[in-house]
Amino acid sequence: MSDAYIVDAARLAGGRRNGALAGVHPTDLAAHILNTLIDRTGIDPAAIEDVIMGCVGQGGEQSTQVGRNAVLASRLPDSVPAVTIDRQCGSSQQAVQFAAQAVMSGTQDIVIAAGVESMSRVPMGSTVALYAQAGIGTGPWSDTAKDRYGVKGFDQFTGAQMIAAKYGFSREIADTFALESHRKGAAAVAAGAFDREIVPIEVTGADGAPMTHKVDQGLRLDASMEGLAGLKPVMDGSIITAGNASQMCDGASGVLIVNERALKTHGLTPIARIDNLTVTAGDPVIMLEEPINATRRALARAGRSLADIDLYEVNEAFAPIPLAWLRELEADPAKLNVHGGAIALGHPLGASGAKLMSTLVHALHRHGKRFGLQTMCEGGGIANVTIVERL
Repeated sequence: MSDAYIVDAARLAGGRRNGALAGVHPTDLAAHILNTLIDRTGIDPAAIEDVIMGCVGQGGEQSTQVGRNAVLASRLPDSVPAVTIDRQCGSSQQAVQFAAQAVMSGTQDIVIAAGVESMSRVPMGSTVALYAQAGIGTGPWSDTAKDRYGVKGFDQFTGAQMIAAKYGFSREIADTFALESHRKGAAAVAAGAFDREIVPIEVTGADGAPMTHKVDQGLRLDASMEGLAGLKPVMDGSIITAGNASQMCDGASGVLIVNERALKTHGLTPIARIDNLTVTAGDPVIMLEEPINATRRALARAGRSLADIDLYEVNEAFAPIPLAWLRELEADPAKLNVHGGAIALGHPLGASGAKLMSTLVHALHRHGKRFGLQTMCEGGGIANVTIVERL
């Protein structure tokens, strides 16, 4: 079986909800990434054998197979197929893993794994809320599922608070972590750490004039503990606030993944090798703790220890998630999200998996490190882990 290689990885700078990217149709956001991967690698567009697109809000402008619609909006020929997948926040990380499995098996040689989410144009939860408002159906969970777990529903905010309580994380601890995310993100921007991964895009500014969007819009250079402390919790008795949770965000991302045959045939130079692909599932009520179990399984299957891993990207859905991961695995905080995370840079749901992979691979090159690990907590109590080796 062949290895899977990453030839390039790219993302858009996050656009704040109703911000810089809100005026762009999501298929055009995704198409911009597809075009960039073709341009930067020089690959023949007709050689792409599939596009696997992660997207969570598959309604409105992201309905009716947004992956295929992105291909049609791009410069790829219409002979290139596409599929859209939903593994919640891990959708485009799963796209990376499906693409890797395809090229490793030899059934395909060249696949683009990508993700897109416009949380401005397809608001989070709207695919459920609009049906409820219209009186259609009873929601995504049957009484059978709810009765099995003794709940009225499954809620990420409840899960995040359950993790905070389980590990004894205070509001101050969560806010301190959030502030550090902003500080690391600001330092990364100042140092040009995102220059290779971020693809500039021309948009129309708030004043109606054209502008180039190339800096993550959610980053707060003036973030402070005082400002974070002044935010209200999302629920009574919770430590979770808008300040220590990930920011709603518009974005798109993509990774070109090939096997050894494609490297030789097309004269491509890989920037990373995919070392391990793992996905696990567990308790859907606490929901967001599964990256801990998934990481343990991934390391065991890869024959590695956490000490072998040089950088970690653990999605900052809520501050308690990476904090619990660090504590339970006794991981080194200095290796975690070294350029900031979703609290500072934004979490464009279906695009976040490939976004974090882009950040991880380019950070390994920037810092001269070898192995990186990416993991995401996901709705339903699922988690993906991907380990990569810099080449």
